[in-house]
Amino acid sequence: MKLKQERPPIAPLPPIDRVAQVTSALSDYIDRASLKTGDRLPAERELMAALAVGRSTIREMIRHFQALGVMETRKGSGTYLLKPVTTATIHMPLSLETVNLRDILLQTLEVRRGIEVEASMVAARRRTAEDVVNIEQKLNEMERVHIEKGTSGRQDLEFHLAIYDATHNPLFRQLLEQMREAFEQFWDQPFDRPDFARRSFPFHRTLFNAIAAQDTEAARRETLKILDIVEEDIKEMSK
Repeated sequence: MKLKQERPPIAPLPPIDRVAQVTSALSDYIDRASLKTGDRLPAERELMAALAVGRSTIREMIRHFQALGVMETRKGSGTYLLKPVTTATIHMPLSLETVNLRDILLQTLEVRRGIEVEASMVAARRRTAEDVVNIEQKLNEMERVHIEKGTSGRQDLEFHLAIYDATHNPLFRQLLEQMREAFEQFWDQPFDRPDFARRSFPFHRTLFNAIAAQDTEAARRETLKILDIVEEDIKEMSK
């Protein structure tokens, strides 16, 4: 007698994350409506009707935005946008509570160190010939502007972005978008010092050489040299 072969059970579909859907829909609305910092969002009842969800979902979504520091609910007045939100930010920008520049830079540096060391190592493993050309073009422009002006903040950022792109992992760019406001302060002459992190300038070339040679350990080492100088200058220039 032939035994009937047992079939594997059909796994149930995961429940739909309504809050995530509503968050995405509201982000899209804010983008399309061109709402700016200080603008008031539609009332709770209007959002419930437009998105066809209950009050608890709307309130959970608002709490999510509040935790990210991009919205504020004022009693008796409504919910207001504290920071610009677009669909291009992927999830929402992260923000820091402190207003002290030294603390902001040091806290951001802790995160930046982990991201950039890993990005440099991944880029060294995965870079293509086209990536090498792109990174070197950004580096050459950075060096040209640095020699001409003594500083090259924007070009320095473009160099690091080219390394992110060479990882071929879009999450590195997405993480930067979420932290762009905090990250960009490293390239905006913090403490009004055009010489901020100037000593790290030569190590950008050695970092490029490591990535071009696909030497992951050297890429890690040269990235840490750059970021160690950044940390030293934050502490020294904020005295």
